[in-house]
Amino acid sequence: MTPKTAERYTIPGPAGALEVVLNLPPSPPQGIALVAHPHPLQGGTLDNKVAQTLAKTFFALGYAAVRFNFRGAGASEGAFDEGRGETDDALAALAHARSRLAHGAALPVALAGFSFGSFVQTRVREAVDAERLVLVGPAVNRFAVAAVPADTLVIHGEEDDIVPLAEVFAWA
Repeated sequence: MTPKTAERYTIPGPAGALEVVLNLPPSPPQGIALVAHPHPLQGGTLDNKVAQTLAKTFFALGYAAVRFNFRGAGASEGAFDEGRGETDDALAALAHARSRLAHGAALPVALAGFSFGSFVQTRVREAVDAERLVLVGPAVNRFAVAAVPADTLVIHGEEDDIVPLAEVFAWA
């Protein structure tokens, strides 16, 4: 994934313009990976290094990687909505990717998120049949993170000073 494979633009979103970055692999995509960033009121954007690493990983696996800025972050319009509106933002970004890609509606979907983005992706999963859920640093003690399938990939630091690993184990 390089800047040459990235398209950055805005689409109509639930709260106004929604900024999206789409990275298309050189061959037909194996699926769509929707990546959500950390808390926008704490500086989280689609350019966060963990969000970029998630996108790069899925791109390397042949997925179309879709990152988007939640409402009020970057070039996305609107204001923070405690996860409700951000879930709608994610669903809008996914709908756009599905409509943009040939056979997009038939492609499998992977949902990935970091911190607040993990919380949002657990909400998105309630509306979308996802083949995979990848949660990095899920903020289980800060948000009502929904239950997830047993095959969810959860990545969390042993010495996280915001969300202790024991709380993630208790949630999972």
